[in-house]
Amino acid sequence: MRNLSTAAGRVAAAGGLLLLTALLPWLTRTDPALTVLHARYGDAPTTPEQLAEVREQLGLGDGPFTFLGQWVRGLVHGDLGSSWVTGADVGADVSASFAVSLSLMAYAMVVAVALAVTLCLPTLWRGTTRTRPPSGVGAGVLAALPEFLLASVLATLFAVRLGWFPAQGWQSPASAVLPALALGIPAGAVLGRLAQDALPAAFAEPWVRTWRANGMPRARIARHAARRALPAVLPQAGLTVVGLTGAAAAVEAVFAIPGLGGTAVAAALDLDLPLLQGCLLVLLALGVAAAVAVGLARRWLLGPALKAGALPGLARATGGGRGRLYAAGALAAVLLAVIVWGLTRDPLHIDLAARLAPPSAAHPFGTDALGRDVLARLGHGALRTLAVAAAVCAASFVLGVALGLARWTKGLTEVANAMPAILAGLLVTGLFGAGMTGAAVAVAAVGWAPLAAHTAALAETERASGHVEAALVYGAGRQHILRHHILTAVLPPVARHATLRLAPTTLALASLSFLGLGTQPPTPEWGRLLMENLPYAERAPWSTLAPALALACVGGCLALASTAQGRGELCAQPRRNRTRRTTEPATASPS
Repeated sequence: MRNLSTAAGRVAAAGGLLLLTALLPWLTRTDPALTVLHARYGDAPTTPEQLAEVREQLGLGDGPFTFLGQWVRGLVHGDLGSSWVTGADVGADVSASFAVSLSLMAYAMVVAVALAVTLCLPTLWRGTTRTRPPSGVGAGVLAALPEFLLASVLATLFAVRLGWFPAQGWQSPASAVLPALALGIPAGAVLGRLAQDALPAAFAEPWVRTWRANGMPRARIARHAARRALPAVLPQAGLTVVGLTGAAAAVEAVFAIPGLGGTAVAAALDLDLPLLQGCLLVLLALGVAAAVAVGLARRWLLGPALKAGALPGLARATGGGRGRLYAAGALAAVLLAVIVWGLTRDPLHIDLAARLAPPSAAHPFGTDALGRDVLARLGHGALRTLAVAAAVCAASFVLGVALGLARWTKGLTEVANAMPAILAGLLVTGLFGAGMTGAAVAVAAVGWAPLAAHTAALAETERASGHVEAALVYGAGRQHILRHHILTAVLPPVARHATLRLAPTTLALASLSFLGLGTQPPTPEWGRLLMENLPYAERAPWSTLAPALALACVGGCLALASTAQGRGELCAQPRRNRTRRTTEPATASPS
């Protein structure tokens, strides 16, 4: 029954997304004929006759539902239609770009998994020796690195200067090394940080104490603890597969890779609906396949205890005590001092004679391509950047937890994860207009999906724990179970996960602003600083280094602060039950 409801939810959510895509020109109140003509011929002047001819050719006068009906009829027969811009067969274009993106995603996932495992090794070792877990600062900093900036640095260093790898194109496996690193390092940092968060809780479960008391080898305990923590991370890996396939447009642009991400973004901007529908269909199919594979893997790892309600309850990880809190405060104080310093300077003053000037006494962080002081723009953009990104992360956290606890939203989560942020931006801009509010709503509309998947995975495990089963036997109601069992177990790790999304949220907001859908220039913003100065990164690295380091500092502060609770004497401690003493976590082993 649950499988049928999940399948129905997937079909309904996918159908809703395809319907919204078909309504895109009408929702955004733009003339699709004019957009298509500009995409075909650039800025060449257009005539009313040409616009009328394009409308008739594309059938725009028949309305969106006619277009969607024709597209569905063609889909039944295996025909995705023809591109409105190039006239090429959509099926052939999507198949070619998907094959490239699928290969790139596979390489990037190898990098991500290798980095995640590397980050988890110290946690595994400390778990077996019962010492405090690592702070996760390295993972937090790596997760904050902008993918497009990392791609530019790698291309400049290893392709242009050293000549070790191709700088552009997709001709051989060597062409995939640099883009795979650019995509895989931030993704692997997120996966590794989530695993670092789940492992201490696994080491605190009762079976670990029993095994230690019976002299089990440390390697065997570590292996089973990793297996116990893996089900909480697997849903993020499934979402990462789709994200690396469809949201890699910036990295594909740096390396001139003809992938699906760039194709989808270009189709959305050009209102090329047949091509956009084809890209979305492929991404949705990949999302469903990844979700099914992840579901099967999770059930295999959890075993019969999932259905029997015999899993140990989620434990609460402790942190590193006051030392990490002091370190986070010191790092935040340094960043705040830099921001205050920048607030004393003029962020809009243009000095063309000082374009791309290196750091000096007059300009401590150098200048950008228009001669504006980078320190001033960094300081004045801090409040807007961090406040808006924090508000979006908070909204995504609330939505993610609420929708993740609802069992019928699994299909909606997969669809939201497959939806490109640019498409959400275009839809929201049509409703709210261009500006920071519209960009924030657009990013939040897709940013809740990873948090919802994490919430759903943790909630499913907690519902199958022994103490929840015991509470139900003693007559506890659903609201009591939700408040005193599920939420107390789910909220802390999901909140720490939400802090990892601050830097990606900032960059997503900046990408929409860069396309004219968010804040408009010359308003200073950290993400805009990165994107505006990216073409000059090789000549003037300071112009991009300052905002990148600021984002990395924020990521490090949050990582330290999120692991600073508790005294840090053990890796984790069992979560106290608020119902009865008889509802303590079960002592079953993970196998």
